[in-house]
Amino acid sequence: MAPFPPFEPHGARRSQRLREIPLRLVLPNLITVMAVCAGLSGVRLAFEQRYELAVAMVLIAALLDAVDGRVARMLKATSKFGAQMDSLADIVNFGVAPALVLYVYLLDRAGAFGWIAALLFAIACCLRLARFNVMLEDPNRPAWQADYFVGVPAPAGALLVLLPVYLGFLGMPLVVSTAFGASGFAVLVALLMVSRLPVYSGKSSGTRIRRDAVMPMMLAMVFYVALLFSYTWHTMAATALAYLAFLPFSWRAYARRFAREEAPASDESEQ
Repeated sequence: MAPFPPFEPHGARRSQRLREIPLRLVLPNLITVMAVCAGLSGVRLAFEQRYELAVAMVLIAALLDAVDGRVARMLKATSKFGAQMDSLADIVNFGVAPALVLYVYLLDRAGAFGWIAALLFAIACCLRLARFNVMLEDPNRPAWQADYFVGVPAPAGALLVLLPVYLGFLGMPLVVSTAFGASGFAVLVALLMVSRLPVYSGKSSGTRIRRDAVMPMMLAMVFYVALLFSYTWHTMAATALAYLAFLPFSWRAYARRFAREEAPASDESEQ
């Protein structure tokens, strides 16, 4: 008898005939494990007061999390095991790790209020991910609503909640008043994550690109990456602020789309 249970990516019933698991089924899970390692390493670096590396590790964890799902779909290696593991990893990478890094860097100056804010953010991330998983299984949800998240997604929430850290790297004073302000901001981000605010996901528009837009898009991406490497914390702070400014426009676009999609249904019911 083997010392470890066999790897069953689709459950015991569907894997009975697989004596050997293809490497392509394991690769996305390895990327997910690396993301968790990066997120937890960020927490350790924060306790060691190596804050810039700590934030970098959290951002790397977010990048790896964005890659693993795409790699799984590209290799046709999606599985129930991978979906569950990815969801659990998101709690660590986007809930626990950013909350602890922010608390060690700044929120501890606010005492118990700072810890409560970090705790609320981590719990809000868990609730956000649980609701997302449940909504994926909703057969009655209109297809067009898949273009929108319900509430700020967990990766964006992690990027937003670290905004005070980016500003601290740029010279913002780390005093008690700043810590209370950052605590209030963390609570605000937590509320945005569990709210019903529609946030455009870009999934439908990201599958195809107009031919005349390919070159400008590539140049814009190169420009952004160059800024990210040259002015890392300026770019991250600007990205977080731009995302916050984007949210009202997303809500307005959803409202218009909702009115347009629901109008034919109401006309048919009247007839």
